[in-house]
This record gives sequence, C-alpha cells and structure tokens, in this order.
Amino acid sequence: MRIALFEPDIPQNTGTILRLAACLGLEAHIIEPAGFATSDRAFRRAGMDYLDQVALVRHPSWEAFEAWRGGAGARLILFTTRAHHSYLAHAFRRGDVLLFGRETSGVPEKVHAAADARLVIPMREGLRSLNVAMAAAMAVGEAMRQTAAPSPGES
Repeated sequence: MRIALFEPDIPQNTGTILRLAACLGLEAHIIEPAGFATSDRAFRRAGMDYLDQVALVRHPSWEAFEAWRGGAGARLILFTTRAHHSYLAHAFRRGDVLLFGRETSGVPEKVHAAADARLVIPMREGLRSLNVAMAAAMAVGEAMRQTAAPSPGES
C-alpha cells in the first residue's frame, strides 16, 4: 500500500500524512510542485522528526509519477469529493496507490481520468470535505483491514 499526495499545499497536513506513513510502514509519494518547500531540510525545520522513518519518493511532475506508476504496475485509487462510489464498498489490493489531491483544489481532470477507481468518503450533506490527513488515515485503515496488511513489526 502506498500513499500519494498530488501537489500538496499545506505543509502541516503533509507532515501528518508522512508521519502516518512512517508509523504504518507505508511508502509515501509527493507529486510536485508543492505549495511549500519539500526538501529534507525544509521538512526537518518544520519539525518533521519522522522523516528518517518514512520511505519518501518525490516526483517532479504528474508525468514523472505516471511513468513510475506504469513501471510499478500499480493501480491508482483517487479519493475525491466528486466520486459516487464509497471507499467502504471498494476492494483494495496491497499494491494500490491511494492518491489525495491538493487541499485547496483537488486534482485536475487528467488525474481523474488516469485513476483506476475514484472513491468518496461518505459525509453528511452540505459539508465540503474532511481534512486530507484525516481522509488519508481513514482510507489507509480500511485498505489495510481489507488486505490484511501486516502491522509494522509483524512478519
């Protein structure tokens, strides 16, 4: 299981998601450009003390990410408020990439079109969206439950 962030623009959310990935032993991908500096130095300055514990992959563009994904043969699972299929009804696989968009604008149409599945976290009517870090934690939890992914430290 992998988490990918499309051009994230809030560093605190990115840091929270990277900590989630580190704690659960997941690979994290950042698709740039981001709305803030994503160098190791910048993350450390922002207090990201888990940086050495996360398998972090940076992609300089959407096209570079797609080239990597094609080589990895990974399904792209997009979480979006524009979807109609609940993440709870989706059958996840261990090699999936769970993609989350920019906090301020989501993802462009080309990213929607590239996704193998587009999922929504059902919410009460009239509310805009969950915090992206909360959505990532919910999605990863369900995906790990379904795939019986071992917890870190288990064999």
